[in-house]
Amino acid sequence: MPGGAITEVSATSDVERIEAPITWKAYFMCAFAAFGGIYFGYDSGYINGVKGMAYFIHQQTGLDYPPAGATADEKKYFALESWRDSLITSILSAGTFFGAIIAGDLADFVGRRLTIIAGCTVFMVGVILQTASAGLGLLVAGRLIAGFGVGFVSAIIILYMSECSPRKIRGAVVSGYQFAITIGLLLASCVDYATQNRMDTGSYRIPIAIQMLWALILGVGIAFLPESPRYFVKRGKLDAAAKSLAQLRGQPIVSDYVQNELAEIVANHEYELQVVPQGTYWSSWANCFKGSLMKPSSNLRRTILGTSMQMMQQWTGVNFIFYFGTTFFTQLGTISNPFLISLITTLVNVCSTPISFWTVERFGRRPLLIWGALGMLICEFLVAIMGTADGDNPNVVKAMIA
Repeated sequence: MPGGAITEVSATSDVERIEAPITWKAYFMCAFAAFGGIYFGYDSGYINGVKGMAYFIHQQTGLDYPPAGATADEKKYFALESWRDSLITSILSAGTFFGAIIAGDLADFVGRRLTIIAGCTVFMVGVILQTASAGLGLLVAGRLIAGFGVGFVSAIIILYMSECSPRKIRGAVVSGYQFAITIGLLLASCVDYATQNRMDTGSYRIPIAIQMLWALILGVGIAFLPESPRYFVKRGKLDAAAKSLAQLRGQPIVSDYVQNELAEIVANHEYELQVVPQGTYWSSWANCFKGSLMKPSSNLRRTILGTSMQMMQQWTGVNFIFYFGTTFFTQLGTISNPFLISLITTLVNVCSTPISFWTVERFGRRPLLIWGALGMLICEFLVAIMGTADGDNPNVVKAMIA
């Protein structure tokens, strides 16, 4: 091969092989995985508070500000229409959906790193449009474009990190990413809380514009990291894969650490080619849905299990709090500072997430999912019962929030 960096590549059967020592680049990658989480979490969370800001509501609807002694009903009337509220919120997810679908193929074609950088660039274009907006049209267009960028990054950042990071810290990378999402939600709530009373465009433009900082840090930082060695192996560029792996592990190319790990990557890729039928682009998608639901090893069962778990997790109701919490608390008419309550909910989210890092290792994945879902079920039924029975009672509302 060119350069003579690799003389022979053969898989190792030693599953207990010793990996190269973890270098600063491994922790550097963890840090940028975290920025990917902050980027996603902040973008998901800032719109919650913006939709409850008086200036933003006045600008979007043309409604007059409620007078100083306004009744609860008058304050409830001063709000975004349901269709406008839903459109502003959901259009980001539409862009994210299509961006995530496109990102997988793009990452296989141009590489993981360039796909993430492209996602950050597209996202910043969307943020610029949102920041410049003074009406619904440009804001919606900006959120749609930003959604494409979010889809690129959210789909590929964990793929890139898991392919590049040493086996010992792959779990930490994924956990760190999830924790960073909660940090991003909290930061968004803090910024919204700080700008809520501004009676100018800065009330919503400041929270929107800050998003560019996270995308800029992620995009510039990832440019200084090597491409995924697994990407190079899939493209048949073993010399480039060896060079990338050597940079990531801080070892010379001829090191046994690098050669053995590269051999394992090559063996995994060859195994995938053997077990996955090769065909056209569309047939590769169709392979995800082949087999029987009754057969544990079928692709259909695995696809349904993976996607349905993510879908059901989104349906648990937590996104309602993070996307509509401020406007919901305002509509209740019994909470003096809805922005503060929204900030507290994100703070609780941040503080509770690290607990799962220990419990998931102590009790396992399935028990945590089952008992967590049961706890949410009970709490949601209690909220529904109390809200239906005596929803106008301030004490009941406080209990519902708790």
